[in-house]
Amino acid sequence: MANNKVAETVKNIAEPIAREQGIELVDVEFVREGKDRYLRVYIDKDGGVTLDDCEAVSKPLSDKLDELDPIPQSYILEVSSPGVERPFKTGRDFERAMGENVRIKFYKAIDGSKTIEGILEEYDGETVTIITDNEERKTYQLKDVSKIHRIIVF
Repeated sequence: MANNKVAETVKNIAEPIAREQGIELVDVEFVREGKDRYLRVYIDKDGGVTLDDCEAVSKPLSDKLDELDPIPQSYILEVSSPGVERPFKTGRDFERAMGENVRIKFYKAIDGSKTIEGILEEYDGETVTIITDNEERKTYQLKDVSKIHRIIVF
């Protein structure tokens, strides 16, 4: 089974389990690293993810995966927070980051640069708007964006 197909299958299994716990399923990856395969399930919730949250999803998910056995290979299951500077994957990611510093990477240079940073001001599913350091309001089409993630500024 292809890695993307495995991830999609597991996502469909994990989503209701996470939702039952009041937790958002952010992403699922099935990757090979060296000789091992990892099934990584990323979860999030307002206020951040605790070890108890990871366990609350991991145990029932592991039991369900054992029952259904959708993955023919052996693998290591990891359930964790995706991290503060993770790429945005869902509309909820954008909502949570409103008013915060973000870095946008483009597929090809726009205005002479492949990256820009600013404060996330708007997101509508097709465009994203930021306010740059020099107070410029910039709007970009998501189809031109390869990655957006929160950045920590000290």
